Amino acid sequence: MLALSTMASRADEATGWLSDQQPAMEQALGQLVGVNSFTENPEGGRKTGTLIGDLFAVPGIESTVRTSERFADHLVFRTHPRLPNHEALALVGHLDTVFPPGAFEGYRCDGVIARGPGVLDMKGGLVVMAFALKALAATGGLDAVVPVRVVIVSDEEVGSPEGQGVIAATITGSSACLVFEAGRKGDAIITRRKGTGGLLAIARGRAAHAGNAHADGANAIWALARFIDGAERLTDYSRGFTVNVGRVTGGHSKNTVPDRAEAQLDLRFCTRADGERLIAAIRRVADEAAASVPGTRIDLEGGVARMPLERSEASARLLAEYAACAGAHGLGQGEASLIGGGSDASTASALGVPAIDGLGPRGSGFHTTEECIEVSSLVPKAQAVARLLAERSVR
Repeated sequence: MLALSTMASRADEATGWLSDQQPAMEQALGQLVGVNSFTENPEGGRKTGTLIGDLFAVPGIESTVRTSERFADHLVFRTHPRLPNHEALALVGHLDTVFPPGAFEGYRCDGVIARGPGVLDMKGGLVVMAFALKALAATGGLDAVVPVRVVIVSDEEVGSPEGQGVIAATITGSSACLVFEAGRKGDAIITRRKGTGGLLAIARGRAAHAGNAHADGANAIWALARFIDGAERLTDYSRGFTVNVGRVTGGHSKNTVPDRAEAQLDLRFCTRADGERLIAAIRRVADEAAASVPGTRIDLEGGVARMPLERSEASARLLAEYAACAGAHGLGQGEASLIGGGSDASTASALGVPAIDGLGPRGSGFHTTEECIEVSSLVPKAQAVARLLAERSVR
């Protein structure tokens, strides 16, 4: 390992290089935000991916594209690509946004606040990642730090159905993972997120004329209604898990006994065990509801989408390590409360890789047309990451 004085010197050189990079970071961010990369807009996502590839075109970084038939391509960048992952530090983000073309477009910046789709969630975080690596490369420190594994997926906003596999293939065995989702008020660092799941409940019955043959029918909507009541009652705020039935469809006409009805459920939970218990309880509710309406059955499709990000001793140490680097550059060092929404930090955690999240620029309004960041937070956020990397030297 390098002497502490050498590591500190490299950290100071890299963070010093970043001190006047705000205009360049703003320019890069404006280019990314200016291209619509809605998850279901793969063409726009691929254009964004090209810009990201240019942004990460740094000496010492190897790039790989993981193609997708459904989404934009997923991107992987590596330093020391032939070294094993056991000392590697993973940096994870996503390029997709939640706004379809025409819904919320363009980049605007008044020098203090920057606005636009994805400026916070999370193209700003991608710029922070890239400039931290650029700083190390520009000051000769990139070859000296531990291997870096960068994954940028294109489907995070829909649960990373492909991205989870790309992340697993790239970062499994890494020593730690930093995720650059939206920075919170006071720069609070995220160590806990709820797990997420989704279920489609399909009630099946038997159609009949409501006037002439009502007794011959089996009402799927009635069975589904009983299921919805039971499923919603499983919500337990004291234990941190919720069931939300957000969409219901069914039936053909008011004078036909419905033979099919569907409900879409969103699930949130704090621990892996709670997720498993919640799914099992919903299955029991489905069986009981169907049994209460003779001639019906309820099938469930789906399950857990993301395991929770759970705080561990290892992630607490990572929190302290990052917080010290953040504090050195005037950022807050506090820990965020439990977050209800999921992210790819949960994927890393489920792989056994200690993870912290919320390391993108400070802002507010993600998933709304009020999405914005504080421009002044771009440089210190990158400095914090560059310092942490510089202090993890291999030689």
